[in-house]
Amino acid sequence: MNDSPERRGARYVLYWAQMNRRADSNHSLEFAVSHANRLKLPVLVYEAVTCTYPFASDRFHTFLLAGVPETARRLRERGIGYVFYLRKRRSDANDIPYRLAAESALVVTDDYPVFIPAAHNASVPAKIGVPYFAVDSSCIVPMRSFEKKEYAAYTIRPKIHRVLGEFLRPVEQVVAKHAWNGPPPGIHLEVTKEAIPDLVASCEIDHSVRPSMAFTGGRLAAEARLRAFLGRDLARYGADKNDPGAHATSNLSPWLHFGHISPLEVALAAKARGPAPEFLEELIVRRELAFNHALWAPRADELSAIPGWALDTLYKHAGDRREHVYSLEQFEAAQTHDPLWNACQHELLMTGKIHGYYRMYWGKKIIEWSSDPESALAVMIHLNDKYALDGRDPNTYTNILWCFGLHDRPWGEREVFGMVRFMSFDGMKRKTSVDSYLREISFMRMTGTLPPGVEKH
Repeated sequence: MNDSPERRGARYVLYWAQMNRRADSNHSLEFAVSHANRLKLPVLVYEAVTCTYPFASDRFHTFLLAGVPETARRLRERGIGYVFYLRKRRSDANDIPYRLAAESALVVTDDYPVFIPAAHNASVPAKIGVPYFAVDSSCIVPMRSFEKKEYAAYTIRPKIHRVLGEFLRPVEQVVAKHAWNGPPPGIHLEVTKEAIPDLVASCEIDHSVRPSMAFTGGRLAAEARLRAFLGRDLARYGADKNDPGAHATSNLSPWLHFGHISPLEVALAAKARGPAPEFLEELIVRRELAFNHALWAPRADELSAIPGWALDTLYKHAGDRREHVYSLEQFEAAQTHDPLWNACQHELLMTGKIHGYYRMYWGKKIIEWSSDPESALAVMIHLNDKYALDGRDPNTYTNILWCFGLHDRPWGEREVFGMVRFMSFDGMKRKTSVDSYLREISFMRMTGTLPPGVEKH
């Protein structure tokens, strides 16, 4: 991403793990090891958690820190160096990538189309002084394989399937020929599971957003969840995925977002279990459609990115009477008249995730109960960015804009929505076990624990 020459006399090749925070199935890491072998150098992996990212909180910090001990262990076993930096306060140093790059032959990082990595990858290469490579290890078919924004799943699906065989294969792990033998740089923080609560408490972040009661971060938790899904839920995924009470979804999105597990290894594991067309459609076609949107839309999180027909119909009906209009504070506190919507919001507040099908309903109702489309979008993004473990992600922004007509088609015209798809409480009751879901959320609110039979991930 720049024209800088490799540094002679360098100590290592640096891999800056911004999004793919794992030692396994990571194209970015293997790319770094290959270059290090060519240069007869060791690899140093740099991972950080800062107090300054938007909506930094106990929830996200706890999830991220939970992955550090296992990442460090697995890298050490491969002879790869590892440095973890926790920027606790805004007054702490904020130039660590540049310090580490000053002794590196080149820098490798993750290609990612939104949030902080996208900003870093736009600004850092010109200042780094050595070659700066961004590698896509977030998708199965690299997102830049498609050079324009796709209209919908039906336009990208044949393009993905045409080349999928080339990419749906395990990442070859490259042996590091020159092991890291020295101590880590002085900024390194050794993280243990027992120390995480105190470390989080010491950071200058929002302590009101508590850790998830349902999800534990890190590679080991991700692997355990994948095993459980494959063994118990994959076979019934197609029939039961839209009903939260069935608990048939993978629930892997938090670990996929933070890079603790790779979509490629998930797809390969599902494929090895036998036919899984519905799951692979979601994991590959739908997820990579979201990355395509995030990469090629001028702004992945603005209404300007939805189709013209959707924008026109929403503005045509922007002045329609709303039976209910709620403020951000009322939405955030789950204070609407709708028990199902409130339960969805409580699930987000407590666990950091809403079941995918119910999240569609959650978003549609925010449109219905907001004064205008822009206000509705701002509420959705605020709540997802602040509470969702799988938020701040191409999938998040695409799923939000789907509520406004992105990747969808016109439907029958009605108030507020115009020709954008509408979802109703009665429709949800007909299609899913709403009462069971309401009981589960009520139990979680009353006890502060998951319902009997529902495992913590």
